Amino acid sequence: MSAPGKVVVVGGGLAGITAAIALSEAGADVTLAEAKPRLGGATSSFSRGGLMVDTGQHVFLRCCVAYRGLLARLGMTGAVTLQDRFDVTVLAPGGRARLRRTALPGPLHLGKALLGYGFLSRAQRLSVARAALAMAALNPAREDLDRQRLGDWLAARGQDEQTRRLLWDLFTVSALNTAGDDANLALAATVVKTGLLGARDAADIGVPSIPLGQLHGQAAGALLTRLGAQVRLSAKVAGVEVLSGGPGGQGARFLVRLARRGGGDGSRPDGAGPGGAEPDGAEPDGAEPGSAERYTAGRHSAGQVIEADGVVLAVPPAVAARLAPAGAVPGRPVPASPVPASPVPASSVPASSVPANPDSGNAGPGPAQWRELSTSPIVNVHVMYDRRVTRLPFAAAVNSPVQWVFDRTGPSGLRSGQYLAVSLSAADDYVDVPASALRKQFLPAMADLFPAVHDARVTDFFVTRERRATLRQVPGCERLRPKAATALPGLVLAGAWTDTGWPDTMEGAVRSGLNAARTLRHGMAQGGVGSPARPAVSAGPPRDRSRTRRPTRRPGQVNGSAPVNTRNAVNARDAVDVPDAVNGPAGTGATA
Repeated sequence: MSAPGKVVVVGGGLAGITAAIALSEAGADVTLAEAKPRLGGATSSFSRGGLMVDTGQHVFLRCCVAYRGLLARLGMTGAVTLQDRFDVTVLAPGGRARLRRTALPGPLHLGKALLGYGFLSRAQRLSVARAALAMAALNPAREDLDRQRLGDWLAARGQDEQTRRLLWDLFTVSALNTAGDDANLALAATVVKTGLLGARDAADIGVPSIPLGQLHGQAAGALLTRLGAQVRLSAKVAGVEVLSGGPGGQGARFLVRLARRGGGDGSRPDGAGPGGAEPDGAEPDGAEPGSAERYTAGRHSAGQVIEADGVVLAVPPAVAARLAPAGAVPGRPVPASPVPASPVPASSVPASSVPANPDSGNAGPGPAQWRELSTSPIVNVHVMYDRRVTRLPFAAAVNSPVQWVFDRTGPSGLRSGQYLAVSLSAADDYVDVPASALRKQFLPAMADLFPAVHDARVTDFFVTRERRATLRQVPGCERLRPKAATALPGLVLAGAWTDTGWPDTMEGAVRSGLNAARTLRHGMAQGGVGSPARPAVSAGPPRDRSRTRRPTRRPGQVNGSAPVNTRNAVNARDAVDVPDAVNGPAGTGATA
């Protein structure tokens, strides 16, 4: 397969970062354009009062082979902490329980934890075991599962309200960012089967030990520079046009237009903070001083027009619908769906992007269907105390407004006291509540869970909101998610919202980037594309081509960087062979 020529990756979240790295390693001349002043998308950080604050609290599981492969590629395997065995403390006002796996093979490894889970009666625990065995027999790929609510399926198998709230919700709400009963059964089955009922170590939890902005954005920018790619920050793409060949034609090439400063192609996305977050009183300054300038040569090239042989649209569905050239994604009629309408107004997607006569053949869902994908918010409540109030690195909670809480003292740079971040998934009830009202609700709730809070003083309190954090992963959403390929061989889609077989998580985002890179290479080879593209239309600083040769890899290394930590890294196929790493088993990349 010939190497791609000039490729523009639109979007610098995990999906775009992954695709850009994979294509650069395959020999492509890559330009990554990111509208924000930093890479990382929803997994980034900002500075507040001298501390680094993550826009959201993200975790991963050992079974997240694609995401862990990206960490290894970035040289960041040592910047996360991965449990030796799954171990979660569950708190409630006046009590606690512990869920810890044993060394038995799955699914027996969680039997002891379930039997000792004191928040449920013995009869309820036995009913959970029976329901879990029934879920293990499900095939998430069955179309009928996409139409079912998790709550209905569980209730039909003896899971009463208390059991669903006190156990099942612990894992499905955080993984799917959807209220437990309303979750898509197919995606919930993927989470439970792979993470909890699969290999005994599949659900071991990993957490970042440094700010997400460093873990993802800064590390990716440095790697892409070493690979010879151009990373352009504060570079919003206003449009993508087909230069020649037409939909399905041979040798189609593209014109990528960057928005002019002060103009743009649409309203500002919801959320005033970085990465889609909306911090109440937080400073929108996420990168360390000068970090962005180290790896961007085109920051001041607004209005530039770039010609490319291939384009990766690694952006949210509404933006992808707006940017996709007319006819690139014909789409197909989709039966009536219970998926709620998207909050993005239909007028934000030009009619030219939605063909008048969709192809009802083998085409996947097109822009008209992408608009039906609604979103679900995540709210983070940040509390700082003048002393340590818990030794737990993280914990779940039941019978409390708190869902999950994380100790972010070390990663934030706090030198005294303790910084706890409460993560609220499926946060429709909180996303518009003022920070003052959330303070009145959550400070007493934290005191109910951590008795030491009664003797501590709150030194800071603020809230961050990710209004469009993930898809609303409810029944019917799967049939609206497109594959990476489009009708144009040089145009592909990426993003955790696309059809990866995974929930909308970090793992799903990385897998989508790998899918996009592999699909683009195949499509461009089939279309006879691969010769170097002509220079950009507008003049810009000359590109340093001295680093474009692919580094020679030595055994145990990725991109010539430090050796991979083999204890936490995935196997060599997943860690190095980017285009084929998507063939691994499915699992869950839970975010909490």
